[in-house]
Amino acid sequence: QVQLAESGGGLVQAGGSLRLSCQASGRTSRINVMGWYRQAPGKQRELVAVITDGVTNYVDSVKGRFTVYRDVAKNAVYLQMSGLKPEDTAVYVCNARGPFGGLPTDFWGQGTQVTVSS
Repeated sequence: QVQLAESGGGLVQAGGSLRLSCQASGRTSRINVMGWYRQAPGKQRELVAVITDGVTNYVDSVKGRFTVYRDVAKNAVYLQMSGLKPEDTAVYVCNARGPFGGLPTDFWGQGTQVTVSS
């Protein structure tokens, strides 16, 4: 299995920047997708950014402001966030996906709170 631990959340003013980190441990060689989701109060969890084989995808609302990148050697994925807006306030959760038992399996971190003040 895979364990994920996030760090880097916090309180920032609108227009500011934060970098989230996610450290994976366990059977990391099986991971082929890593990414970030977020969930704001009263809203459904949404995909923010994902990276697989170096290819990235972002939700439209963060394009041009967020960058996801992965350090395979360190078993880590990062989310560099800039130009933060109050609507980016949410719990950000790291995700890793890979084949376990022949099936694609998702693993989740505990989440880290990002709060953007106006």
